[in-house]
Amino acid sequence: METNDKATPTAFTAADYKNSQNARWCPGCGDHAILNVLHKAMAELGVAPKDTAVISGIGCSSRLPYYMNTYGMHTIHGRAAAIATGVKTANPDLTVWQISGDGDGLAIGGNHFIHAVRRNIDINILLFNNKIYGLTKGQYSPTSDRGTVSKSSPYGTTEDPFIPAELCFGARGNFFARSIDIALDTSRECMVAAARHKGTAVVEIMQNCVIFNHGIHTFFADKENRADHTITLRHGEKMLFGKDNNRGLVQHGFGLKAVTIGEDGYTIDDVLVHDAHTKENFLQQQLAMMDGHELPLALGVIRDYDAPVYDQEVDRQTREIKATKGYGNLRDMILSTCESWEIK
Repeated sequence: METNDKATPTAFTAADYKNSQNARWCPGCGDHAILNVLHKAMAELGVAPKDTAVISGIGCSSRLPYYMNTYGMHTIHGRAAAIATGVKTANPDLTVWQISGDGDGLAIGGNHFIHAVRRNIDINILLFNNKIYGLTKGQYSPTSDRGTVSKSSPYGTTEDPFIPAELCFGARGNFFARSIDIALDTSRECMVAAARHKGTAVVEIMQNCVIFNHGIHTFFADKENRADHTITLRHGEKMLFGKDNNRGLVQHGFGLKAVTIGEDGYTIDDVLVHDAHTKENFLQQQLAMMDGHELPLALGVIRDYDAPVYDQEVDRQTREIKATKGYGNLRDMILSTCESWEIK
């Protein structure tokens, strides 16, 4: 929302966040859907375009700032998180979105990713995961499955991939959500929740590259399979899924189990209720690690826990030091803590 001189609220629409540029992605690329949903999410949030910055690195996904009617920076490979950190710390009033692919964000940018999450900077990271390098024409990426045949692994990869959720939780992340490029409503809900969360918010979006890795997410993204192979989690609601919404997740020892309600003695009362806000993240990690095979792939907001925010703490500390030490600028601080000579 924005106010005019008469203090009358002005509502924003998705069109307010678009510019006149035509999106230059391949026809059918999942990035088109993500861009459109982001415009709608921003309109729902009501933060003015002039108060929004979109930062990206290098890759197909990183073209996104060109199509935004906001401030934006198309930066360098793997450094989006570092620059987004600087933007937010220097101007805490800006809403900052970071756009990265699985290569840009988790390979050369992996170190910046985990430390942005650890520091809990108030930025929203949209991680486009198509499990391939698209811009550089089809090499395997840090999230490619073991055995992936690509231009840089013609006989199949011989290594295991990063799982973005695992990295996020390992770096003490406080917000993690997941969606699929074609699940428009879920993507919008995740983006809105990420922006409203104070701290680093990671939204992994399973995105399809129609040229170099087409159909990589079909197992759980296909319309026929999605209801049985995914579960959309919402805080305070039962963990139900399936075409008839008659399957659920229950506690099974220290793990989870998918059951059919009414079979083997299981009732609706046995089905777990999702708690995204609890400090203890053990169950949330289990949910985030489900892959759609024995257990459904978890979509929606998996973790959303409030914790101290880096940029807010830096701003608070700066104000306190200025007030107690009387520093008005960097020169005053330097001269107050060391000997100086005046040369005539």
